[in-house]
Amino acid sequence: MSDQAQAVVMSNLHTLRDYVRYAMSQFSRHQIFLGHGTDNNWDEAVQLVLAAVNLAWDVNPAVLDARLLPEEKQRILTFIQQRVEDRKPLPYITQQAWFCDLPFYVDERVLIPRSPIAELIQQQFSPWLAEGSVARILDMCTGSGCIGIACAYAFADAEVDLVDISEDALDVAAININKHQLTERVTAVQSDLFQQLKGQRFDLIVSNPPYVDAVDLANMPAEFAHEPELALGSGVDGLEITRQILRQANDYLSDDGLLVVEVGNSEVHLMQQYPQLPVVWLEFERGGNGVFAITAVDLAKHRLSI
Repeated sequence: MSDQAQAVVMSNLHTLRDYVRYAMSQFSRHQIFLGHGTDNNWDEAVQLVLAAVNLAWDVNPAVLDARLLPEEKQRILTFIQQRVEDRKPLPYITQQAWFCDLPFYVDERVLIPRSPIAELIQQQFSPWLAEGSVARILDMCTGSGCIGIACAYAFADAEVDLVDISEDALDVAAININKHQLTERVTAVQSDLFQQLKGQRFDLIVSNPPYVDAVDLANMPAEFAHEPELALGSGVDGLEITRQILRQANDYLSDDGLLVVEVGNSEVHLMQQYPQLPVVWLEFERGGNGVFAITAVDLAKHRLSI
C-alpha cells in the first residue's frame, strides 16, 4: 500500500470497528487462506486488529467503538499488509497462538500449533492410555513445545521431555517452558529422534512429526511458505520420519505405554503400507483426522514387520 493510500484510509477510518471492517474487506479481496487459528474473516480480523493495539482477543466488544491514535492506525495497517500482501499467518504477526486453551509464543522457527491432539490431551488420552500414574511423557518433534507443555498441565505429576532436532525450535520451546513456569518438570532436548534418549522409558510418547507428502507440499497455500519446511515435509509419501518412530518407539515405551502419532492426510499411505499394524485411528468431536494410537504391547508384536 502506498503512503498516499494509507493516508486516505487513516483519514477516513477512526475506530477499531472501522479497521475490523476494513481488514475483512482486504482479506476477502486478497482471498487469504485461513487455517492457522481461525476459520472465518471476522475472527481473523478481530484478532489481528486487537493484537495490533495490545488488546486481548476476548476484550469487551464495547471497545470496538473506541477511536484510535495515528500510530495505532499505522500499526494496524502494517499488520494487515503483512497478512494480505506477504501472506504471513496471523500467529506469526502477533507472535501468539493458542493450544489447549493455553497461550504459546510462536515465530517462523516453528510450526503454528493446530493439532487435533489437543482434544486428546484434554481427555488425558482416555480410554487408550492405561490406567495408573503417568510418570514420564515424551513430545517427539516438539516444535514450539505446545503438545508437551499441554501434557504437563494435564498430568500434573509427570516429567515431560520436549525433543526436536532443530536448535531454533528448541529455543522457542524454551521460551514457552519459561512462559508457563514449568522448568522443574519440562525439559527441552536436542536429538535426532531417539538418539539422545538411550535407556529412557516413557509412559506416553506423543508426536506430531513432519508428515506432508511431496504432492501436498508442492501445492500448499502461500501462507505455509512462512513455516519451516523441515517441520512440514517427510519424503515422497510423508512417512519418512513416522516409519523411524514406529521402528524405534517400542525401545522407549514402558510395558503398558502408548504411542500417539499425527500423520494427517498421509494416513492413507500408512494404511496401505502397514495393513497388519493394529493402530487405532482416533476420531475428534472438534474436527481433525490422521492421528493414530498403538500400545507398546501391540507395537512389540509387530516390530519385525515395520
